[in-house]
Amino acid sequence: MLSEAPMHAYRMQQLIKERHKDDVINVSQRNSVYQTVQRLLRDGLVEVEGTARAENRPERTTYRLTVQGHEVLLDWLRDMLAEPVEEYPQFPAALSFLPNLGVEEAVSVLRVRATRLRGRLEKVRAEVEYGKTFLAPVFLVETVYQERILAVELQYVEELVADLRSGQITWPRPADDQAS
Repeated sequence: MLSEAPMHAYRMQQLIKERHKDDVINVSQRNSVYQTVQRLLRDGLVEVEGTARAENRPERTTYRLTVQGHEVLLDWLRDMLAEPVEEYPQFPAALSFLPNLGVEEAVSVLRVRATRLRGRLEKVRAEVEYGKTFLAPVFLVETVYQERILAVELQYVEELVADLRSGQITWPRPADDQAS
């Protein structure tokens, strides 16, 4: 955010939320933004531009990106965009233990997930449509990405439920487990 303009940590948190970037950046705790800024300051990637107090508000320190900080930002961004990394999301891990539930219970909880995914997908689609009214498409790319990922996951969960219901996917019988 400091590549846009100098600002204080509270403003960064506000902008992240206003732009719905809190879907991809965890700023639920205001302190996490301040801690991040302090690490960047310690590492020489940002510097203090000034400190000011407006009316009855607390004193706020404004930060700006250093030349080194800008170079690190560009290097980090290039690496993050170019290099796929192994991530370990919870859902595939939970799927690997699916046989611990009975088929009916698995279907039930997966239907709950599908319902929640539909809700999230509707919300993200609405954000994309609203964003298109005032943002250039480049500022929506991560939201469109999330929309596509949610749509694919929803499709997968619905297909898995159908396969479980139809018997296409079954659990091994206890006797089969003992034989192996």
